[in-house]
Amino acid sequence: MSLFQLILLIISVVVFAIFFRQLFSGAFPKRGVDYEAKREDEQIGGITQMDKTFSTPEPQLSRVEQLSKMANEALEKGDFIEADKALSSALILEKENVDLMLQYGFVLIHLKRFMEAKELYREVIGLDSDNDMAHVSLANVLHQLDEDELALEHHRKAIALDPTYAPHYFNYANTLYDLNDKETARVNYQKAFELDPTIEEAERMIKELS
Repeated sequence: MSLFQLILLIISVVVFAIFFRQLFSGAFPKRGVDYEAKREDEQIGGITQMDKTFSTPEPQLSRVEQLSKMANEALEKGDFIEADKALSSALILEKENVDLMLQYGFVLIHLKRFMEAKELYREVIGLDSDNDMAHVSLANVLHQLDEDELALEHHRKAIALDPTYAPHYFNYANTLYDLNDKETARVNYQKAFELDPTIEEAERMIKELS
């Protein structure tokens, strides 16, 4: 054996000795055991738990809710045509939704479709006879249609159902004023202003009629 071969043999023995010593001493990661970071900020692999972002999906709106939202957005812009389309579609899906019906009646009044509004509010009252907003809204529509005796009845019904709501007295007073019953109108403007001093038009009418 030459000197070179002897040197190679010695090197090989040393390398294998070091390898087997580390293998049996546990210096290498064992199969099935996760590598652990030695520092708090040390990353393991390409992604850590902190890198994962979980988001909660927004709840899906029903079709009626979507249409109602579209109507509200249209009303905010003063677009009563688009609001009409959205609400009429919503009411096809939920024919007896009182909230939608009241909102649609409001749109119909602004579009001056008073006969349709009248029938709609009558339907609401048929579903909920104690709905004061339906009664006052119907009263305003009936006044527009010159059905004033019925209008006054529904104004009084609305007040009886909610005697603390100032706009009911104000609307009643407006109808009375148009019918030239100035004194009764003044009394109701006064009542409206007592309940809600922010109704400046009521205060103005009180001064005008005093």
